[in-house]
Amino acid sequence: MKVILNKDLAVLGEEGDVKDVAKGYARNFLFPRGIALPYNDATIKLFESRREKIEERKAQKRLDASGLKEKLEAVEINVTLPAGPNGKLYGAVTNQTAADELAKLGFQIERKRIEVPGNHIKSVGKYKIIVRLYESAQAEMSLIIQGQLPAEEKKAVRDDHRRDRRTRNADAAPEAAAPEAATPDAAPVEAAAPVEAAAPVEAAASPAPAEAPASEEAPAVVAAPVEAPAPEAQAEVSSSDETGESGT
Repeated sequence: MKVILNKDLAVLGEEGDVKDVAKGYARNFLFPRGIALPYNDATIKLFESRREKIEERKAQKRLDASGLKEKLEAVEINVTLPAGPNGKLYGAVTNQTAADELAKLGFQIERKRIEVPGNHIKSVGKYKIIVRLYESAQAEMSLIIQGQLPAEEKKAVRDDHRRDRRTRNADAAPEAAAPEAATPDAAPVEAAAPVEAAAPVEAAASPAPAEAPASEEAPAVVAAPVEAPAPEAQAEVSSSDETGESGT
């Protein structure tokens, strides 16, 4: 049956739109809640009288959508989820994930207005999502998905890195200990020319006596002993003495 929407309904339309719906849906849901009215001459005239106000509200919606588009496109959505070393997510990113992240940023967007590539994303990377706003207005946003290893895999990766580091260090140790001459690319070192032996220094003819220190006194000179006259000389002296006396 045909109905005229009396209020905006995201899944159906906005105020003043004419829609075809199931009778049970209209009678049990739309009519009791005042969301829609039966489509007839009376309701058509009623909405014609409200047309101007309806258009004013639509114009305001277009303006709001334009401002929201600028704000959404100025931000990025960053999601971090558990993933394997190959970048495959252990879960999936859907439009509900994007809606939850937008709510954290202060944007209340219905998940049905968000379009995710392939309806879900299973790998880390950078993607573009579409947020449908009002009428033909839509915002294109960047969605960045980063992987995070679970605790068990993080430990396994750290252990692998430690083993690799120890292996590299063990391989590098013998190479560092080898002499440089063993390197085939190194140029041979020329042997140094033999040094000629120095000519012997001639010994001094006689070593100069060391001078006595100025402070020490010179040794005293010992007088040589007087030799006793020989016996013959004594006899001669005695004869001469006797001769002198006799002459007297």
